[in-house]
Amino acid sequence: MDTSESSSESGTEPDAKASAPDGTRQRGWRRWAMDTRPLRRPAYRRLWSSTVVTAVGSQLTAVAVPKQIYDITGSSAWVGAASLAGLLPLIVFALWGGAVADTVDRRKLLLITNTGIAVTSLLFWIQAVTGMASVAALMLLLALQQAFWGLNAPARNASIARLVPEDELPAANALGSTVMQTGQVVGPLLAGVLIPVIGLPELYLIDALALCVTVWAVCKLPALPPLAGTPVRRAGVREVVAGFRYIARHKVLLLSFLADIVAMVFGMPRALFPQLAAETYAPYGEGLALGLLFAAIPIGAVAGGLFSGTFSRARRHGWMVIGAVVVWGAAITGFGLSGSLWLAVAFLVVAGVADMVSMVFRGAILLSAATDEMRGRMQGVFTVVVAGGPRLADVLHGGAGSAA
Repeated sequence: MDTSESSSESGTEPDAKASAPDGTRQRGWRRWAMDTRPLRRPAYRRLWSSTVVTAVGSQLTAVAVPKQIYDITGSSAWVGAASLAGLLPLIVFALWGGAVADTVDRRKLLLITNTGIAVTSLLFWIQAVTGMASVAALMLLLALQQAFWGLNAPARNASIARLVPEDELPAANALGSTVMQTGQVVGPLLAGVLIPVIGLPELYLIDALALCVTVWAVCKLPALPPLAGTPVRRAGVREVVAGFRYIARHKVLLLSFLADIVAMVFGMPRALFPQLAAETYAPYGEGLALGLLFAAIPIGAVAGGLFSGTFSRARRHGWMVIGAVVVWGAAITGFGLSGSLWLAVAFLVVAGVADMVSMVFRGAILLSAATDEMRGRMQGVFTVVVAGGPRLADVLHGGAGSAA
């Protein structure tokens, strides 16, 4: 039996030797193409496959909820309030979920949380198809769904280091991040096509059915209990605090989080896109401008992922993050100075590539620099930073745009 398969199926730390590259060096475009070695490992392939299915399905719900709330209220303020209603439980349960992921079998936690997300999507469909038209019910379901997501994400991300060797972590992160970014592009476009054809309620149903495939894929994963010798702990406030102390003691982890917070809060301009589309880039057509602005960063991220073959050969992950943040800042500055829509979109695409590079290597740092008993909590904080940073940027830049 292939050594990579046996190590992945056992749920133990994978053998790094199994991932050694071929004796011949890759040449030409192949050395730049995405490194797919992690997909040779059955356990990681199943986890990745579950991400492929939900990447698009979750975006259908992400479009359907604000659309339904706006249809009921006719108010963008209610749409914003719903976003806040989903953010708070996501933050709380991501931090707690990280501690839980460090104390239980991560496979079981993934089964429970994915089932919970699927049931929530089914409830979304029921309330929509029955014509309930209740904003309170929608916000309650959204809060419940985000709570399950908060519990799910740390366990899912922390499991990667148990399924692939350390030298394949950048490639594994690139594969997962590319799928998620692709979902952010394809999902909303697919929702826009499907709503006039099958109606809004069916978007929820498609998401629920897709999550059934995810649950099946997770069932096929090996058990992922705490490693032998790990002290038995209970997931509580003390363990969450211990996670923050661990970050404070390890500068490489602390700086990776700070770099992302600074880049996102001060550099994510998406709150300005509607105003820019309506005013600065109005001659190009408001609808076209708005669509291009929102799609540019994810498209750049997908492009960065598709040509991430060299990531696995990078050795100075910290410098890669720093370089990516510098490029992100320069690209966003160029975007801010652009009078042409096409130039602005080009700068945003470059920013998306830089964001992908930063995301991949920050993820690799978190998984390799933290011990397995701390990986769940590190991923919990990572989830909060990724979810909260852009929303804080929305408040900051939205206020600045209104004052201008």
